[in-house]
Amino acid sequence: MTKITLVTGASRGLGRNTALSIARRGGDVILTYRGRGEDAQAAVAEIQAMGRKAVAFQLDTGDVAAFAPFADRLRTALRETWSRETFDHLVNNAGHGDYALIGQTTEAQFDGLVDVHFKGVYFLTQTLLPLIADGGRIVNLSSGLTRTSYPGYAAYAAVKGAVEVLTRYMAKELGSRGIAVNTVAPGAIETDFGGGAVRDNPEINNIFAEMTALGRAGLPDDIGPMIASLLSEDNRWVNAQRIEVSGGQGI
Repeated sequence: MTKITLVTGASRGLGRNTALSIARRGGDVILTYRGRGEDAQAAVAEIQAMGRKAVAFQLDTGDVAAFAPFADRLRTALRETWSRETFDHLVNNAGHGDYALIGQTTEAQFDGLVDVHFKGVYFLTQTLLPLIADGGRIVNLSSGLTRTSYPGYAAYAAVKGAVEVLTRYMAKELGSRGIAVNTVAPGAIETDFGGGAVRDNPEINNIFAEMTALGRAGLPDDIGPMIASLLSEDNRWVNAQRIEVSGGQGI
């Protein structure tokens, strides 16, 4: 049976690359987006051109009140598109960058990061648990910044650290259903994330390149295929792990 993967924040960057990588390996994909509907539909069209099925839904992963209505729409889509009641894989990718030194971080910045990167991951997963098939997979996105430190990233890294702890507890609690849960922690990647700082600012790009054993910042194609591979049966015994995919950043 074809596997179905839900990827949050899949209209751009790592989420989009992950969705396309899953499709290239023969999977079907459900994408969510917050405000880039045209980009999400373009990704759906690209996946369908590969001969795979895909649908896209608007979802603000920082709005817990939206999760139950989203689950209802998802349940309908599973029945109408796949004649199924469940999907197989959840990739909690959606996020945003908001950076400031500890002394300058506002409460609004802090709350926004918590709502999207931690609270949203916790309660979206909780809401979708009845729809995730036994024997499925969950991947939560973290960051290389939970292991190495760089000024201005304290709040962002702290909520990602919380996700890493949450991942281990998910793996423990969901193990009885055969659901494996892992964290993927990318290093610095050239996308439009955080205003495109790593991609568009040569100084920042060079800083991270010099910190990385392979001598460059990462690309989306360094991450998406790895996540797609992690979801496969080849990695069925990998569970409760933090897997850094950074080219050797900060070693």
